[in-house]
Order: sequence, then structure tokens, then C-alpha cells
Amino acid sequence: MKAVLFDLDGVITDTAKYHFEAWRDIAKSLDIEIDETFNEKLKGISREESLDRILICANKVDSYTKEEKLRMCEEKNKTYIKLIGSLTSKDILPGISKLIKELRENNIKLGIASASKNAPKILESLGIKDEFDCIVNPSLLERGKPYPDIFIEGSKMLNLEQYDCIGIEDSYSGIKAINDANMTSIGVGKKEVLGKCDYIVEDTGLLSYNTLLQVWSKKVDLA
Repeated sequence: MKAVLFDLDGVITDTAKYHFEAWRDIAKSLDIEIDETFNEKLKGISREESLDRILICANKVDSYTKEEKLRMCEEKNKTYIKLIGSLTSKDILPGISKLIKELRENNIKLGIASASKNAPKILESLGIKDEFDCIVNPSLLERGKPYPDIFIEGSKMLNLEQYDCIGIEDSYSGIKAINDANMTSIGVGKKEVLGKCDYIVEDTGLLSYNTLLQVWSKKVDLA
């Protein structure tokens, strides 16, 4: 194990509620109602795909031009930016600060592989941006999760082979991306939601350097 690539939302901090509030406002303006259960389907995917999923559920996906959809995405992001402005180090999820420290002490490289274009801003608000060796820019990739591109790009930025990396995710699309990138996959959440992963914990407080090393070592030995 030479590197750990983290998803952001749901792994390092929880901004899902802010995404939900912002998308709910957009949906309401289009006479569409979404709830928090539907919001689970938007985890780990891009702004554009999230909007399409909202429109599809109301049979309105072809009712708007590309330019109109782009404006909706921009409006959603403006609302989201306002909401996350209050984030501080207190909003880092349980165990993550300790995990980052343990990984650093063991010379493990750290990266961010998030679909969020706001990742640098969020990490800065949390006070941990400098802890990461790379932050993949999702806007430069042709394909988002569940495709493996973002994790493959992360390993390239760190100058490492993919099998030397671990990915940590809290969504089905994210876990699939990690698996298809030939990395060790660590899921945070419920197995029935995340699907097949190499190891799963119910919450981030159960993650540790030793646990990650053991899971990675076991997978490598079986390969």
C-alpha cells in the first residue's frame, strides 16, 4: 500500500445535506419533488448527470436545452457554495483526521478522487487541503464515476501503479470505479447499497492505517 485515494462527500466530510438542499431548490423551480431517498441516487456523480436523473424521474429530460441545463447546474452550485461556506475542521467525519495522520506517519501518499468540482474549496475550509498530494480535477476527465477514470488519473498523478492504491468511497458508483481501476476498494456504509467491495465499515470512525494495510495485503496475496 503506497497511497489512499479518498472520495470527499460522505468520506471526509458530509455535505450530502447541502447538495440535497441545493438540488431540492432547483427541482422545486421545475415543479419536481425530490426527497432524501432520491438524493442517495445522486451520490458520487457529476452535476450534469444529477440534473438529468432529476429530470428523468419527471419525464422532463428532453424539455430543456443544453444551455438551460447548464444554467440550472450553475444555479445549483451557487446555492451549494453558500451552504458549504460554514464548514470548519469540526465538520471532518469521525476518525478521518486520525487516519490521515497515521497514513502520513507511514509515508503513504494521499489523494482526492471526488466528483465535486468544489473539492479544493471544501478541503481548504476543513483545514486539511495541504495534507493531500493530489486532487483530481473531475472537469478534465471524459467520464465520471462509475467509470474508473478518476482513480486511474489519481494514481498517475501520484506516479504509482493502480494496484498499489486503496480507494475509499461511500457510493455504489464510487466502489465500482475503484474496482474497475484495479485498486483495493474500501466502502463506508451498507453492503446492500455499496455492492461488492474488498472491505466495508459502517462509519469512518472504524477506519485505521492497520486495517487498510491488512485489507490491501490480503488482496495482493490473493492476486
